[in-house]
Amino acid sequence: MRDNEVLGTEPISKLLLKYSVPAIIGMMVNGLYNIVDRIFIGNIPNVGSLAITGLGITMPIMTIILAFGMLIGIGTATNMSIRLGQGKVEEAKDLVQNAITLALLIGAIITFLGIIFSDKILMSFGASESTLPYAKTYINIILIGSIPNLFAFSLNHIIRADGSPKISASIMVAGCLLNIVLDWIFIFKFNLGIKGAAIATITSQSVTAILGIYYYISGKSNLKIKNIKLKLNKHLIKIIFAIGVSPFFMQIAASMVQVVCNNSLRKYGGDLAIGAMTTVGSISMIFLMPIFGMNQGSQPIIGFNYGAKQFNRAKNAYILSCSAATLLLLIGTIVVQVFPHIMIGLFNKDPKLMEISTKGIRVYLLMMPIVGISITGTNYIQSIGKAKVAMILSLLRQVIILVPALIILPRFFGLNGVWMAQPVADFVSTSIISVIIIKELRSYKVKNEKLNEDLKMKIEIAIEEDSK
Repeated sequence: MRDNEVLGTEPISKLLLKYSVPAIIGMMVNGLYNIVDRIFIGNIPNVGSLAITGLGITMPIMTIILAFGMLIGIGTATNMSIRLGQGKVEEAKDLVQNAITLALLIGAIITFLGIIFSDKILMSFGASESTLPYAKTYINIILIGSIPNLFAFSLNHIIRADGSPKISASIMVAGCLLNIVLDWIFIFKFNLGIKGAAIATITSQSVTAILGIYYYISGKSNLKIKNIKLKLNKHLIKIIFAIGVSPFFMQIAASMVQVVCNNSLRKYGGDLAIGAMTTVGSISMIFLMPIFGMNQGSQPIIGFNYGAKQFNRAKNAYILSCSAATLLLLIGTIVVQVFPHIMIGLFNKDPKLMEISTKGIRVYLLMMPIVGISITGTNYIQSIGKAKVAMILSLLRQVIILVPALIILPRFFGLNGVWMAQPVADFVSTSIISVIIIKELRSYKVKNEKLNEDLKMKIEIAIEEDSK
């Protein structure tokens, strides 16, 4: 039985496990890159609290680099899949080569501009005289590695589109494990501190990039590229950017939100408040990464069944994924509310930072149990082909509601207002998305009745023709 037939016939629960587990593993591995860095940096003797604050200040820049990786990687991978489906193999090969050239050019520009203006950028992103040295030390090394960073991220998507998801996942896992080992060696064995963490990151990304390039030049790839040509094709760049621009702007928006948040934290809570948010964000990532992986796994199931007009199966896929997400986030909330010190202690044990982080995390993640509804709901709307509505809904939680909340609430509640902004955004966005989802699911009753009427009519016509 072909995969597309399986999507329409196998039990939804079995399909969700089959498609979601690999995606969840991939998301967790990807998330570990950042989380492990923060754990090691936060535990640097004597300076860990300031170092993790410096790292938090660099996050908007890291997000911007990721945005360009998505622009190239997702744009290329999607167009590759389409061209391969159309049998246009040569054009698919040209897309890979254009992606490599774009990664080289954009990576070089990011490195050049980033290092020249690093002081001004970091100060505007929330750095102080105390935290600037740590932020600058870390980000300048990361910026030097912009090209391998873009290579690693882009090729990961491209190799998956080339029909080798297992190889893509294996390369990711290898890079992550290498990063963990090198973090420990460079930070604690060589006493390089935050500089060691940055060197570990770009080294592991470079190895990931080399493995990705080797996949193509070794002849093991499905698309055989003998000689990589660096000449750009205007038409191919245009179609890459046309697809990649949506996730690109989503990440740019996320970066700007991080800037607003960092400046509010520094204004109302000082340097350590930024370090506390870095810790809190890392802990929330541990619980949210599986949900994003579940979304990736449920997308083809929902999309296929909705397209096949099997609305109840699409609905059940959403309900099951939403229920699993809610249960996981409920467990996460209980752990965070009851044992915050244990979770925060993984990243840093500085008493002052622990105090700020403990108070902050209990407020910041207060609405986490209902977040699964909005995250899986947005994914559902996207999976049934309503991309524009899905984009607006995804921006609700992290931009449209959150930014005004970050600006307004601290004026009345100080640092607590910064922590309150996220649960307020979570509650409002979930309420709006719930209404849209309920309306969408209720419409299936009418659609199913119409389908039954059409089927009944076809049967009656067929019977009449047979009787003649």
